[in-house]
Amino acid sequence: MHRSKLRATWDAGQPAINGWLAIPSILSVDAVARAGWTTLTVDLQHGTADYSQMLAMLPAIEAAGVTPMIRVPWNEPSIVMRALDAGVMGVICPMIETPDDARAFVRACQYPPAGNRSFGPVRARLVHGDGYPAVANDEVVPIAMIETRAALDHVDEIAAIPGMGALYIGPSDLSSNLGFGPGFDRTEDEMLAHIKRIREAAHGAGIKACIHCASPTYAAGKVKEGFDLVTIGSDARFAEAGAKAAVTSFQNEIG
Repeated sequence: MHRSKLRATWDAGQPAINGWLAIPSILSVDAVARAGWTTLTVDLQHGTADYSQMLAMLPAIEAAGVTPMIRVPWNEPSIVMRALDAGVMGVICPMIETPDDARAFVRACQYPPAGNRSFGPVRARLVHGDGYPAVANDEVVPIAMIETRAALDHVDEIAAIPGMGALYIGPSDLSSNLGFGPGFDRTEDEMLAHIKRIREAAHGAGIKACIHCASPTYAAGKVKEGFDLVTIGSDARFAEAGAKAAVTSFQNEIG
């Protein structure tokens, strides 16, 4: 089994560029996947895909040479394990707030004795080869979302859980939880301090720091600050922005 593009990118000391997939359409995935991403994440929490639709989307992601990841709806072991059995190489889990939450999540991502992942890599073995089970614990990246005040209170402990791969800042939920209201690309001094704190907690534990962004400019700034993975938009937002730009351009042309 070869290293995933995500692991290879990090091994080379480079930042990963992540795209977000909210639309359960093979055509949409094909249109987005060849843009040069490191990873593409199918969103099962707030996106519109279900498990079977996610399963159909994975081959298009893989055909583009991109590492497939998933955001699960919740910290529920059976959902995490089924996603991994389908062949995803990174799992983003929302609302991790305590060390116990983080420990349960990581254990669901890892085979015994490190974890309690049940054995049954039906598609993962076909896609990644017969050697997959032996290296899965090293290759799969468990990524804990930090998006509440409780998570901030425990961020160092969460980052230090053995097997944790990265912390992922969910800025909209985090800012809402802290009284600023939902939204990406935060610029408030307090929010910037929290973002820095999470990045430092991740790096202090020897794991990666990730953040969800709405614009390439903001994401580039976060890479310069030291973030290891940045999400720079979703297929739904790209479609919305592209459609609006086309109509606006047409209207400008005709006066």
